[in-house]
Amino acid sequence: MAQREIKIETSEQALSLFGNFDTNIKLIEKEYGVTVICRGNEIKILGEDAQVESAERAVNSLLTLIGTGENLDTQNIRYTLDLVDSHQESAIKRLTGDCVCITAAGKPVKPKTVGQKDYTDAIENNTIVLGIGPAGTGKTYLAVAMAVKAFREKKVNRIILTRPAVEAGEKLGFLPGDLQQKVDPYLRPLYDALFEMLGAENFQKYQERGNIEVAPLAYMRGRTLDDSFIILDEAQNTTPEQMKMFLTRLGFGSKIVVTGDITQVDLPDGKRSGLIQAMKILKNVDDISINKFTEKDVVRHKLVQDIIRAYERAESKKK
Repeated sequence: MAQREIKIETSEQALSLFGNFDTNIKLIEKEYGVTVICRGNEIKILGEDAQVESAERAVNSLLTLIGTGENLDTQNIRYTLDLVDSHQESAIKRLTGDCVCITAAGKPVKPKTVGQKDYTDAIENNTIVLGIGPAGTGKTYLAVAMAVKAFREKKVNRIILTRPAVEAGEKLGFLPGDLQQKVDPYLRPLYDALFEMLGAENFQKYQERGNIEVAPLAYMRGRTLDDSFIILDEAQNTTPEQMKMFLTRLGFGSKIVVTGDITQVDLPDGKRSGLIQAMKILKNVDDISINKFTEKDVVRHKLVQDIIRAYERAESKKK
C-alpha cells in the first residue's frame, strides 16, 4: 500500500477542500478508491500506487483552484478529476482568476472549463465566432456576458440578441397575443441572461434607449449593424438562406457570435440547417473562429452529461 502526504497552508483551505460533511473529499475517495486523512495541516492519501498518484494530482489541482479564490462545487471537482484522468490538469491554471464580467447581483462570471475559456478568448480575438455544442455548455450565457463586457467598456454601442422563431412541437398561431408576444417565449433565455447580467431595471432602461434589442431573426433582414455586439442563438434552426442573410448584416466595429446545437435541429424534414452549412463554408476564413464544445464542457447537473452521452451512443448505433 502506498502513501502520499500533502501540506496545506491554512485551515480555511482544508475546510474548502473537504467541503461540508467531507462531501468533496468523498468524491475523490470514490473516484480513485483511496482513503484520505487530514491531520492538522497535512493530508495523507492511502491506497494502491497508481490510484494514490492520481488522487495526489487531483488534490493539488483542487488546492490550486482554492488558492485563487474559487469555491469548489460538484461541477468543478468532477471537471478537475476528468482533467487529471486525461493528464491535462495543468490546464486548470488557465481557468483561475479570469472574470468575464460581474452580474447585477455581484457574482463574477468566469469560464468553468477549458472549452469555455477557448470560447471567450475566441470572442475577444475574432470578429465572428461560431459556438457549437450540447445543452448546458454556457454557449449563450457566456456570449451574453462577453456582450455586456464589451458594452460596459464602450467597445460597442448596442447589444442585439436574436434567434429564429421555429416551433418545437407547438404552433405559433396557437399562442395568444400579437407577433411580439408570440415570439417572446422563444427569446426568453436571452432575456433571462441579460436580466442576470444587468438587472431588470437597467435592462429596461437600455432597451428603451435602443442600446439593447431582442428580436426574432426575421427582423434582421435589410439592416446593416455597426458598432454592435450581435448574438444569434439556436442557430441550428436557421436555413442556409437565413444564415447568409444574418452574417451579412455585419457592420463596422461589430462582433457576431452564433450559437447552436447541431444535434437538436427543429427544422421541417428535408430542410438543411444553416449552421451546419456555415461550419463547412467558413472553416478556413480569417477572423472567424469555430469553437466546438463537448459533454465535458457541460456545467449543469451531472445527469445532463450522462444524458448527452447516452443520446450520442444511440445516434452512433443508428449510423
